[in-house]
Amino acid sequence: MKSVKYQRYQGDPLDELGMEQLADALADYLLQSGFQSPYDAWQELPGEQTLEELHQAIQQALANSDLLDEQQREFLANASPEQMAAVLNRLTERLAEEGLIRVDMPPASRSIGGGGSVGGERQVRFEITDKGLDFLGFRTLRDLLGGLGKASLGRHDTRDFATGVETSGASRAYEFGDTLNLDISATISHALRREGLHVPIGLEYQDLMVHQAEYQSSCATVLLLDCSHSMILYGEDRFTPAKRVALALSHLIRTQYPGDSLQLVLFHDSAEEIPLPQLAQVQVGPHYTNTREGLRLAQRLLARQRKDMKQIVMITDGKPSALTLEDGRIYKNAFGLDPLVVGKTLEEVHRCRRSGILINTFMLASDYGLIQFVQKVTQICRGKAYFTTPQTLGQYLMLDYMTHKSRSIH
Repeated sequence: MKSVKYQRYQGDPLDELGMEQLADALADYLLQSGFQSPYDAWQELPGEQTLEELHQAIQQALANSDLLDEQQREFLANASPEQMAAVLNRLTERLAEEGLIRVDMPPASRSIGGGGSVGGERQVRFEITDKGLDFLGFRTLRDLLGGLGKASLGRHDTRDFATGVETSGASRAYEFGDTLNLDISATISHALRREGLHVPIGLEYQDLMVHQAEYQSSCATVLLLDCSHSMILYGEDRFTPAKRVALALSHLIRTQYPGDSLQLVLFHDSAEEIPLPQLAQVQVGPHYTNTREGLRLAQRLLARQRKDMKQIVMITDGKPSALTLEDGRIYKNAFGLDPLVVGKTLEEVHRCRRSGILINTFMLASDYGLIQFVQKVTQICRGKAYFTTPQTLGQYLMLDYMTHKSRSIH
């Protein structure tokens, strides 16, 4: 008689690995600057990441992070090439199932692992999803606020009062246009003082008293992000941390300041607005620094916003070195601080001030000439200058956005 032998399913030791922890460990890879020389024709096009590269990044993350316990590390150390390929394929599938990445399969492919070895899947692309970007923004924001010692977030407080929902001041008489947030006790007391104690109580218009609450303003922000070549020079990637901060700021605004707006502008030889979901694919290039064009585009975007406050947050590490001329040609001076370029750029700063737009600058370099330029910008627009590093950029930017206190960090 035919028999069937059953045994306990042991499972893959990495099945217990959380995909959110893995995505967090892969954050630098998923948001990498990825500068590629235009003279290297064999390289992949910017923004196109292959599945093979993702597998290599996962393998490196598993080896260099604290994601695995001792049993899982031992399993990977003794895994054959075939087992390792299967593990990487499974982790990639799980990332896709969780909605953190999207795998673009060519028509001929049957599955992520189909068609042979991992190295043969060069035509399979992937991209990070909106959910993945949102998750990375949340994790970055949580880490930044943890470093700041903040337990909770509010909105932008001012010294003015309005008739809102949250009570924080004495009641006052109702005026036409106020939110009808009645102070019942004060209203009845006012009527009794006027007519005396009797039933029914007659209420008149002048008896109405409303609660006062702190007036909380709304803010329109344009994040001006330098993506010139200098952002990855000198052995340091400054662009990837800036991208992570942009994601964190977006998450902060969406969840804690719903009345605020955030728009993202990249500036290099010229400037363009990009949707935030495309931030992960943005890369630096062999570009100059056209700060003036970035400021001009930011002003046009802010002019469309009906907010109490308007501000430009500029992240840069280079001196202005390019200028868009009236005929559309790009004037460039690689040495920076060209009198023509600086003069035209400062003219835009004056226009920002006249329009009531605040400019806060976050510098990722300590070049003396750049410091002088940024100090001049700060003096004109009465903003703030933060001379910081890629490691501390996020903390200073978040703290500035939440507190709006006047201070400079040198």
